[in-house]
Amino acid sequence: MKRLFNKNNLFLCCYVFLTCCFIGCVSTVGNDGQLQSYSFATVEPQWIRDGEPIEFDQELWYPADDTENLTDNEVTLLTEHRGVQVFIDEKDVKPYHRLYTKFGKNKFRYFEKQTAE
Repeated sequence: MKRLFNKNNLFLCCYVFLTCCFIGCVSTVGNDGQLQSYSFATVEPQWIRDGEPIEFDQELWYPADDTENLTDNEVTLLTEHRGVQVFIDEKDVKPYHRLYTKFGKNKFRYFEKQTAE
């Protein structure tokens, strides 16, 4: 009868055991390196502060006098307008409800379509 645990088998078992232990101990606490991170200017461009619109999908979107706190994982980059990234809520579908520009950590100015009066 052959020995089941010769040196090669013992080495292989130890290798598999240690590899499984190492892989099981790897942690993603905080998701470092996996989160999206969009850059931003700390001061909004003058054209936004002057209330100028974003033209998107042949419609004009005007900045609101309010902001929303969103994380980078809650938005999707849509386009760029005058050097500023434009986002939508990741759950939003066409026709979009709001557009966003980022100007601080988790700070997004929202833009709304001009309504006909």
